[in-house]
Amino acid sequence: MPPAHPFDFDAVDGDTLHEECGVFGMIGVTDAANFVALGLHALQHRGQEAGGIVSYHPEHGFNSARRFGYVRDNFTKQSLMETLPGALAIGHVRYSTAGSKGAQIRDVQPFFGEFSMGGAAIAHNGNITNAEALRRELIERGSIFQSSSDSECIIHLMARSLQRDIPARMEDALRRVEGAFSVVAMTRTKLIGVRDALGVRPLVLGKVGDGWCLSSETCALDIIGAEYVREIEPGEMVVITEKGVESTHPFRSRNSRFCIFEHVYFSRPDSIIGGRSVYETRRQIGVELAREAPIEADLVCPVPDSGTPAAIGYAHESGIPYGMGIIRNQYMGRTFIEPTEQIRNMGVRLKLNVNRALIRGKRVVLVDDSVVRGTTSRKIKEMILDAGAAEVHFRIASPPTAWPCFYGVDTPQREKLLAATMSEDEMCEHLGVDSLKFISLDGLYRAAGESEGRNNSCPQYCDACFSGEYPVEPADMIEKGFKLKAAE
Repeated sequence: MPPAHPFDFDAVDGDTLHEECGVFGMIGVTDAANFVALGLHALQHRGQEAGGIVSYHPEHGFNSARRFGYVRDNFTKQSLMETLPGALAIGHVRYSTAGSKGAQIRDVQPFFGEFSMGGAAIAHNGNITNAEALRRELIERGSIFQSSSDSECIIHLMARSLQRDIPARMEDALRRVEGAFSVVAMTRTKLIGVRDALGVRPLVLGKVGDGWCLSSETCALDIIGAEYVREIEPGEMVVITEKGVESTHPFRSRNSRFCIFEHVYFSRPDSIIGGRSVYETRRQIGVELAREAPIEADLVCPVPDSGTPAAIGYAHESGIPYGMGIIRNQYMGRTFIEPTEQIRNMGVRLKLNVNRALIRGKRVVLVDDSVVRGTTSRKIKEMILDAGAAEVHFRIASPPTAWPCFYGVDTPQREKLLAATMSEDEMCEHLGVDSLKFISLDGLYRAAGESEGRNNSCPQYCDACFSGEYPVEPADMIEKGFKLKAAE
């Protein structure tokens, strides 16, 4: 029997957006799997459900380990890491979006396949929007799937390719794939990194000593002392061997549509995206928000931890004092207690507590990263009022989330998104706050470095969760009846 799925207090009400995963690869260092484990630890925020590592050693061949839970609870054990020898390894941390939810070890990446020219393992960040159509086709042609993950389609497509080497087979396979993908893969001698033509999900290249690494974010380079080299470009494939890095552009590059929510929430604040500090972008979001939605108040408080940089920016621009009105319990684990209904109802209070002495009698501006269903926002508002606040004003560091993401973010169905069914004023009344304001899409673009705001004829980012404009049509979902914005 698989272990019980860990209880996530961050998702008590399904009110938090989750990235699907993080990927990391290492070549050219002794015990590469240890470096990968450190990299995955730094990327843990991108997926806490499970993790896996595959390594290769000339004498021992390919070896893999896949485990549920945190990296620190599994891949720090010497007995396990000794089973992953070699100077080449890749890894993956997962939060499921495609495939079945819950504890299924068969869905944990990296996936491995044995081909006529040798074995290969892949780890995928993103979402394949035509995965169900591909799966049906492959099954009809004799493929036998071992998981419910969309990523496994890549392995089967590679197996059916007639190309003569694994990088060429991967290129061949990815030409059939629609949606978003940043892939880290390995053979016996090569570390491979690929991004889709729109560059929706991140992937960066680093160097440490004589070795090279690929990572979802730059923060994972820091933990192993690697030098940041550059981002893998949209549509680019890099093949890294002991001879160095070979770059090709097999996928026709289009205008980049990098996920703008990476700036708002998903990436760690100490990462660098497009040459910009994620922390600084989030602080600037707060500055823009203060300019767009001023209010007379006594205190600016973040909803920790994701709202903190924007709250600092809001306070600085508005001149309203900043204070930690809500304290996060940093030591509450995901398996702290069995998720009974009583405990579920206490979920937010177990995670967050109000600083009553600071809040009492104050007109409070609460800065949060997003509003999804609104359930958590209502509970936080009630906690603030119970602590004696005179007024509660919400300021949200992203535009209203009115559309689901199909490119690697776990979002509710559209009808369950608060902004899909209510106006801003209706949401304000529903949440029971004195005022509610979201940053505009133009304001978000300005904070991300686009001084003129959003170019509506050619958006600089993927902002489908806010605008409903999908850069790649979600074929599988349309087949199931999902209606695009133009069809409404």
